[in-house]
Amino acid sequence: MANLVAIVGRPNVGKSTLFNRLTNSRQAIVSDEAGTTRDRQYGKCEWNGREFSVVDTGGWVVNSDDIFEEEIRKQVIVATEEADLVLFLVDIKNGVTDLDIDVAQILRRSKLPVVLVANKADDGKDLYGQYEFYKLGLGDPFCVSAATGSGTGDLLDYVLEKLPVAQADDVEDGTPRFAVVGRPNAGKSSIINAFIGEDRNIVTEIAGTTRDSIYTKYDKFGFDFYLVDTAGIRRKNKVTEDLEFYSVMRSIRAIENSDVCILMLDATRGIEAQDMNIFQLIQKNNKSLVVVVNKWDLVEDKSQEAIKTFESAIRNRMAPFVDFPIIFASALTKQRIFKVLETAKQVYLNRKVKIGTSKLNEVMLPIIEMTPPPSIKGKYIKIKYVSQVPDTQIPTFVFYANLPQYVKEPYKRFLENKLRENWTLTGTPINVFVRQK
Repeated sequence: MANLVAIVGRPNVGKSTLFNRLTNSRQAIVSDEAGTTRDRQYGKCEWNGREFSVVDTGGWVVNSDDIFEEEIRKQVIVATEEADLVLFLVDIKNGVTDLDIDVAQILRRSKLPVVLVANKADDGKDLYGQYEFYKLGLGDPFCVSAATGSGTGDLLDYVLEKLPVAQADDVEDGTPRFAVVGRPNAGKSSIINAFIGEDRNIVTEIAGTTRDSIYTKYDKFGFDFYLVDTAGIRRKNKVTEDLEFYSVMRSIRAIENSDVCILMLDATRGIEAQDMNIFQLIQKNNKSLVVVVNKWDLVEDKSQEAIKTFESAIRNRMAPFVDFPIIFASALTKQRIFKVLETAKQVYLNRKVKIGTSKLNEVMLPIIEMTPPPSIKGKYIKIKYVSQVPDTQIPTFVFYANLPQYVKEPYKRFLENKLRENWTLTGTPINVFVRQK
């Protein structure tokens, strides 16, 4: 179970730069303008053989002066409730600001380990500025330069010391785990209540090692799985429900602990930016997906035409991954609730599919012969053989070729589509690798 580390701080202290440095990526947009960061601020950091998740809170600030500071405070509160450790970033060149003092006050009240990080220490002269930050009452500041990477190794060593060692779940019995995720008011609580019903046939409720993700065992009507319930369903929080950052933070927990994600969309609102954020989290974590369009009972036009239009709108937004089931349901009237569970179970089985090597070659090699990879610099690429890698988290296929470096992404997608056409892999991501034969 990965730990969760949140990066907090006022705008423009370099949160996105540090995020990119820790996750070895360039996915966060970096700019000198405050409030640039908007989405996709979630990644994995690996250091000394340990892995943890990193969230950059900058992505969910509403960029408007009068509510700017209030939003930052809210986010810091969410971060302290959801994360295992907080990196509080300050700017060594600018010194302590009123907003830094406010944030420090919230952090001191929390029971979490907090690491004070003084960023932008680009040369020796900047280090003299660190002493001012002792007045925040959060111990010794770590001086780093996120832009050059200086000091980040020592910081990561310290973070690993302070992070609680993540234990294995108590539910490692091979039972599928389904998480219901979506933005607030999409009907997550209603659908879980509809699944469980008033006659709650719950065998066990195991609190996970995560900050209260709760596993609810469900074994009625021939089903047997755990529902991964986010803390958000269990308790109303001090933070206003509509805060986008809040639902993303909550979803991270549920998604990481599940096999199949049931993504709830609101039929009356269509697909929104926040749904896309959660969809991207599902993809990054290689989880299987079932999309449920809830509140279908409130939609007036229920014709086949309307359903098709809605479906293609969803798939267009989520492309290139379009091979997932979409169910139009209503948690309130329990319409198609049973189908949601059946589909989630089938998608889980697709995730575990095993295809024999001889069958794979028999089907795929003629397809490759008909449509070989395009030649590059006059070199012809020959794919000789394909096999499925055993015991992987998601179906993983390796194609052996003479010049694997010349097989580009579009052709890999072509191979993936052909695999999906010939075998039932609906709802589950798959890996396609090309290796030297």
